[in-house]
Amino acid sequence: MKAFAQLLDRLSFEPSRNGKLRLMADFFRRTPDPERGYALAALTDTLKFQHAKPALVRALLEERVDPVLFNLSYHYVGDLSETAALLWPAAAHPGEPPLLSEVVMTLATTSRAAFPRQLTLWLDTLDEIGRWALLKLITGSLRIGVSARLAKTAVAILGGHEPNEIEDVWHGLVIPYGQLFAWMDGTGPRPASVDPAPYRPAMLAHPLEERDVASLDPKDFSAEWKWDGIRVQAVAGHDADGRRIAKLHSRAGEDISAAFPDLIESLRDPRFGDSALDGELLIMREGRVQSFGTLQQRLNRKTVSVKAMADYPAHLRAYDLLAESGEDLRSLPFTERRERLEALVDRLHDPRVDLSPIVAFDSWEQLAEFRADPVQAGAGPDADAIEGLMLKRRESAYVPGRPKGLWFKWKRNPFNVDAVLMYAQRGHGKRASFYSDYTFGVWRGTPEAQELVPVGKAYSGFTDEELTRLDRYVRNNTTSRFGPVREVEHTTEKGLVLEIAFEGLNRSTRHKSGLAMRFPRVNRIRWDKPTGEADRIEVLESLLNSPNER
Repeated sequence: MKAFAQLLDRLSFEPSRNGKLRLMADFFRRTPDPERGYALAALTDTLKFQHAKPALVRALLEERVDPVLFNLSYHYVGDLSETAALLWPAAAHPGEPPLLSEVVMTLATTSRAAFPRQLTLWLDTLDEIGRWALLKLITGSLRIGVSARLAKTAVAILGGHEPNEIEDVWHGLVIPYGQLFAWMDGTGPRPASVDPAPYRPAMLAHPLEERDVASLDPKDFSAEWKWDGIRVQAVAGHDADGRRIAKLHSRAGEDISAAFPDLIESLRDPRFGDSALDGELLIMREGRVQSFGTLQQRLNRKTVSVKAMADYPAHLRAYDLLAESGEDLRSLPFTERRERLEALVDRLHDPRVDLSPIVAFDSWEQLAEFRADPVQAGAGPDADAIEGLMLKRRESAYVPGRPKGLWFKWKRNPFNVDAVLMYAQRGHGKRASFYSDYTFGVWRGTPEAQELVPVGKAYSGFTDEELTRLDRYVRNNTTSRFGPVREVEHTTEKGLVLEIAFEGLNRSTRHKSGLAMRFPRVNRIRWDKPTGEADRIEVLESLLNSPNER
């Protein structure tokens, strides 16, 4: 636990991505099994604890510290784990600090009644950094600027592998990842996946820019609509006992099957086979795609009622086929994958699964007209659910990550960008107790040295329910305070993306970006989108040159 605590402490103060990679790679290299495996599980947020609630930590501390002192300290520090770690009185005769593996295994077997005593014993044996790390770990609030992807990249460095190779086997691994580290150390084979319905790392698109259009031949690309839903993978297979297993994964690989049992039932159909679809999760009513706000009624739920399924019927609009009958198709050209996808969807013949239609076009000028008015291209009543277009090179393989020149996204409304929440401040009147004023930014600089620069501030566009969630997010992810302003964690790996709608742009000397938005508002909260995928300053700069485009 001591070595892991020191790693967390150093990571929390390390600003650079490469610096964090070096720290983690060195830790994994010198730390024996199973300690490094449990550390990896913690860094990738795959460890879950049932009994570590903030109220318990507060109760234990208030038994040992003047409650007034605690409340004043907590109000000043703003972080419960840090406050408790600093105020916890040193034990007269501390014992030996626990190993990380001991903490994990003990928590798995300790009863709720016995847990307070066990936590007290551990806190008595640890120093301030160790107490802070332990409390962060068991309350599920590490927030040290390390994403699961970055931690896996550090592991890949050990064996000289690519991060995507780790992703390919990740969802079939078991904590504490002994097989994975044996593979990295060269003492074992590549782990074989035991997941009958595994997640496959997603292929992502680059925003289409004007200079791209000039250099691309439209004959090399296929176009389809960019739907206003969330991206998912629908996968089915058979386990070792021959039972049919179906899963729905989010873009990041999270299993969201429990929230969509109606769609899972369709995937269990034997006609679907042992296949994997990439597509868009939507809500369909009477043959029409509903708004993203409607889809939110089904998101982030552990269970779903029969009424909710009837009121908000889930639908999968498929646009790629990654595997069929157990065969990995990702190395095939898009056109071949698409042909096989069409045959599979036709064979499945399920009203909950259909194809994302191909948009036929002869020139970029014609496609631009379709983008501005999807009805021209036959979108019909679904036009309101279209964000823009997706362009896919016909010969492109399905490559994890964001390869250059293969897939592009061309959003329909250029005055609608994805930005990252940077700062928050309390509102006024009935919002005086909520953090409701949000400063947001976009990325600037090279991929190796990029930074967020503020471009605007918004305090409208969300519901009261969304405000409650945003307020909670701000309080739980504050990294610094400047008077009434809270700085919220915002890195390429951690943070919250807000889709911002605005009426126009001006040059501004007040903002570091040199730009300011007119009448910005929160159009959508992108809980599902990684911060590294937010828009760049170049997107806003291009809008200054086309002020009339909508």
